[in-house]
Amino acid sequence: MDSKEQQLTELLGLTARTLTHLTASMTSMSFELLRSKDEVTRMAGKHMIDRMATISAGLDEHWRLIGELTGVHIAQEQIETIHEVQMTLKTVVPIG
Repeated sequence: MDSKEQQLTELLGLTARTLTHLTASMTSMSFELLRSKDEVTRMAGKHMIDRMATISAGLDEHWRLIGELTGVHIAQEQIETIHEVQMTLKTVVPIG
């Protein structure tokens, strides 16, 4: 892999990592909204969690492709996904 390809691959990895962290942060904030006494706020939090789960699934595909490009496959456990956040917080705040 030449220098430009290396840089582009690194940029893709950094971008995917940033988006993964951003998605997890927004999901965490959405769970906080679920604690509101206001029904509209709670519903907004639930809808945002659903949207973040969709985005997270797309990011999982990004990570898979980055692994193919670099030859370094990142284990699913190494990436904090929205699904994992949902499963952890469902026990704290029922969303169903």
